[in-house]
Amino acid sequence: MCTSIIEIARAVGMAKRADEWFPLSQAVVAYDHARHAQLGDVVTLDFINTRLDPGARAGVELSLETAKELRAALDRVIAAAEFEEAEVRGLGAGLRAGKEAAVPERIGLLSAAE
Repeated sequence: MCTSIIEIARAVGMAKRADEWFPLSQAVVAYDHARHAQLGDVVTLDFINTRLDPGARAGVELSLETAKELRAALDRVIAAAEFEEAEVRGLGAGLRAGKEAAVPERIGLLSAAE
């Protein structure tokens, strides 16, 4: 079954293909048949630059469970990064009052990374 589930977002960053890095313009997230992974349907992430040749692409195919775990990891990192950015900008007290959970997640994230 073709799901036609697709989201396209503007992307700012860099991706690597072979031995070179290229600037990103879009991230495409979809749920469809696996093309390469030995799985049924997968969540695909394609990081592309529409102004470069078709090879300017970095793609992955993830199981639905792996995609959920990645989303949770991204949520934790983003919360910790927002807390860190607020601290750097001197906004920590206001952020702490509204997002107490960011601190334990950050500590857990650092423990897991060590």
